[in-house]
Amino acid sequence: MDNEREVKFYKILENLLNTLSDINGFDRDIIRQSAIGICQLFNLSKGKTEFYLSPSHERNGLGEIITDYDTGEKSRVIVERRIVTPSMTVIKGSLWIREDMPDLPQDEIEKIDMVLRVILSFISRQRLQRVVEQLGFYDDFGYPNLRSFHRYIDRLTEQNSIIGNTAIHFNLKHFTLINQEIGRKGGDLVMRNFFNHITELVGDNGIVCRIGGDNFAGLFKTEILSDVLAALRGTTVEYDARNSNRILISASVGVYTIPENYDPDASENIMDKITSASHTAKNGGKESVVFFNEQMMMYKKKRMRIQQLFPDALKNEEFDVFYQPKIDIKSGILVGAEALCRWFRDDKLVPPADFIPVLERNTDICRLDFYMLDHVCKNIRRWLDEGRNVVRISVNFSRKHMIDVDLLQHILEIINRHNVPHEFIEIELTETTTDVEFRDLKRIVSGLQQEGIYTSVDDFGMGYSSLNLIRDIPWNVLKIDRSFLPLDGENADSTRSVMFKSVVSMAKELGLECIAEGVETKKQVEVMLDNDCLIAQGFFFDKPLPLEEFEKRLSHKNYDIDFLKK
Repeated sequence: MDNEREVKFYKILENLLNTLSDINGFDRDIIRQSAIGICQLFNLSKGKTEFYLSPSHERNGLGEIITDYDTGEKSRVIVERRIVTPSMTVIKGSLWIREDMPDLPQDEIEKIDMVLRVILSFISRQRLQRVVEQLGFYDDFGYPNLRSFHRYIDRLTEQNSIIGNTAIHFNLKHFTLINQEIGRKGGDLVMRNFFNHITELVGDNGIVCRIGGDNFAGLFKTEILSDVLAALRGTTVEYDARNSNRILISASVGVYTIPENYDPDASENIMDKITSASHTAKNGGKESVVFFNEQMMMYKKKRMRIQQLFPDALKNEEFDVFYQPKIDIKSGILVGAEALCRWFRDDKLVPPADFIPVLERNTDICRLDFYMLDHVCKNIRRWLDEGRNVVRISVNFSRKHMIDVDLLQHILEIINRHNVPHEFIEIELTETTTDVEFRDLKRIVSGLQQEGIYTSVDDFGMGYSSLNLIRDIPWNVLKIDRSFLPLDGENADSTRSVMFKSVVSMAKELGLECIAEGVETKKQVEVMLDNDCLIAQGFFFDKPLPLEEFEKRLSHKNYDIDFLKK
């Protein structure tokens, strides 16, 4: 290699190394020109680099291939490098020479090989940085993830520009049902199109991220909040362009506008605030958009305190079983009872509304349900041994149990351990909200039936696909929710009256035992009699009773119903 070419070579190499080591960033054009310069200097006909996320991607040709120089002439490979990184990404580089050209001298081969290794080393670093970005800040479907959301908050906080922005958390409504209706592929397309629509509204004014499932978070200029909320309250999304098929998508939204006195050191609390507000929007009532207030954080602290206290409370048996009687309204005989949980801590009652919803947020409720069943069985066994009158006791089981493939065995183990005849136990299960839960519910109810254990559907009419529920699942008992029971003063033609009559009639035709819960007035008892719904549970007869009081009811067993004969 003559001196002039050698000088040119080292000049190209110097420029290449300078741009690759520039702390302010690299110049892609200099790298490309350097590669072209090397090819021309050594009379090469082609230079190519390749990047693959894995060897399998390489085998299938699923990678990024860049050819910076190609004369188009028939060529052969003269130098080739392949690097497999510890993370199993593959970087390849190859230099080509015309087929009619002689091989290059060894010293020249070594020089172009050195340049190729330098370029591949740089490509490896840059591509891996992009992979880390993709894996760290995007989910498997290409949505920006929770890390992206927090990084954006940190960036605005560092720039002292977070004030004037609003954060939101939103959950797409009924998306499980949408997937069932139009299929998973259609559902994915709907989610993507809806996300793209919200992202377009936000534009350069913020960020929108997916934080799991059908849950999303965003942060953007407050001035566009009204437009974003309008879209989240309901937007028509196309999922089949060929047939113009569309679906209306809406969301439950939690909102937190960054205040003027915002503390930058509390940036991690933004997510807490919007998720608390979003949870209220999803479960708190009719309003689909809820703005954060401090009471929500107080509730969250209260919830965390309950979760913290629960394990020891269960261990120390702070939970008592109360029994609410079920009465045959024709005879006045006590025919059953529902076991209800009461928590006494430091001799003070913790209202069920304060702890049951908290335990329902995870599987703690399942532990409490088993605790209740165990104590009910223990009491029934004692009553039998003492020769008392015994009635069937119903025990509530949460929908959270649906994920337990061995639930039937767990229930049987408790009942059989106390040697309780199966006819004295009734398992109350609430309606399900998804098709998957429905199938699990059917399996569990059928299994309990085979073991001679009664099953009842609680709060009938309040869940999803109620008619399918009693058509396809072999219940013993149907408990009619209090919302169906006519109020005093309503006539026989009122909506409640008609629906109550229809539900009772349908239950009777199906051979189901029918119980009305929430019975509070004499008039409601008369309506039940008129419609042949003969078992009542409610304050009109009795409130939930502590064990000693309920045992007195068991001893007498009869309630005064003479007022019905007047």
